[in-house]
Amino acid sequence: MKKLIVIAFFALGLTGFAQSDAKAETLLTEVSKKIKAYKNISLDFKYELNNASENINQETRGDVVMQGERYKLNILGVTRIFDGKTLYTISPEDEEVTVSSDNTEDESTITPSKMLSFYEDGYTYKMDIVQNVKGRKIQYVKLSPIDTNSEIKHVLLGIDATTKHIYNLIEVGKNGTKTTLTVNSFKTDEPISKTLFTFDESKYSDYFINKID
Repeated sequence: MKKLIVIAFFALGLTGFAQSDAKAETLLTEVSKKIKAYKNISLDFKYELNNASENINQETRGDVVMQGERYKLNILGVTRIFDGKTLYTISPEDEEVTVSSDNTEDESTITPSKMLSFYEDGYTYKMDIVQNVKGRKIQYVKLSPIDTNSEIKHVLLGIDATTKHIYNLIEVGKNGTKTTLTVNSFKTDEPISKTLFTFDESKYSDYFINKID
């Protein structure tokens, strides 16, 4: 699973829009401010990976709760808890917990604390099509990499024109691969447990604890 698609939903921080459409910049900034105003965000989402030439068609679901930089993410049978300082990746299949002091890892890492911040630099933006999805007006913004050597052809970010919430994100690769993340449920400022982002090692006494410096 590519890092970009799931990253794209979890921390919006827009800093610059060089050579970009003014309307697209205004819309993205509005979305950013709205997301940052919430105390917490809970998402259920669907992830799809398609490549017709390679006969690849994969689909999975996940959920995440975020509060500031802290989050708890469930996807592909793995739970990831980030308490603001330490990242715990819990794999029941492997009976292993990987503990890292860094919240940024390799290209396969899913990092919810960076929702949309992947395009702060390196992309230009312009308004794209508008679609009606089950009565919702979805305005798309097209993101194009500045780097001509990028493996990404373009990214389409779908924004609900009424709520200014993210509806979906579609990444199209130069190799024909299309990855799509769609938000099924978007909830904000929900009551959450004080220990939600706390790792309880006593619950995993039978697991191998792999600590990475």
